[in-house]
Order: sequence, then structure tokens, then C-alpha cells
Amino acid sequence: MKLKLIFALGLVLLLCGCRAHYPVAQQSGKDDVAYLLFVSQKDYANKHVTVSLDGEKTFEAKVVKAKNSYRKGTSYAIATGRRKINVEYKGNSIYNKEIFVSTQETKIITLP
Repeated sequence: MKLKLIFALGLVLLLCGCRAHYPVAQQSGKDDVAYLLFVSQKDYANKHVTVSLDGEKTFEAKVVKAKNSYRKGTSYAIATGRRKINVEYKGNSIYNKEIFVSTQETKIITLP
């Protein structure tokens, strides 16, 4: 009888030592951005291109080889929704399309 009492008391003390409510990491909503990744098999790999979105915002982007895109590629954040994208290299348009990107999506733009 004493053995059961000691065992029960030890079990209660052991369970009291466990903490059941650790702080929980809270996550607010995800950022409302999408990402562009520019890849090319040969011609434009490791070169910089000029990208314009909706005919307004212009920035320089580095193109990576297709096989290295997931490890070394640089993603560029843009607003979500329907976007018209134009990619130029040395003044020549090499990619011109209308795309749709959603939140946290990485759109891979494959250049010739």
C-alpha cells in the first residue's frame, strides 16, 4: 500500500515538473508579394537584363543558368496580381508577356 502511495506521489511530482504551455509563436498574415526568378539555358545566363513591370517600374535583374536556379538564383519581389512584364537586353526586347502571380508564389521567367 505504501509502495503504491509513493509511486502515485512520484508520478504526480513528475507530471507537475512538465510544463504544458510553452509560448506559441504567432504568425501574422503572409506578405502580399510574389517573386520573379530569371533563368536561361545559355544566351543570357550570368548576365544582367532590364525588367519593366506594367510599363512603369524598371529594375536590373541577374539571369542564372536553369540548372543553378534553385540554389543560386536571386528572386525579385513584386506586387501580386496581373502584371505585364517586359525584359530587355541591350535595348532589345527578349520577353514580353502578361503574367498572373499570387501571394508568396515564385514565378520562373525562362528567357531564350
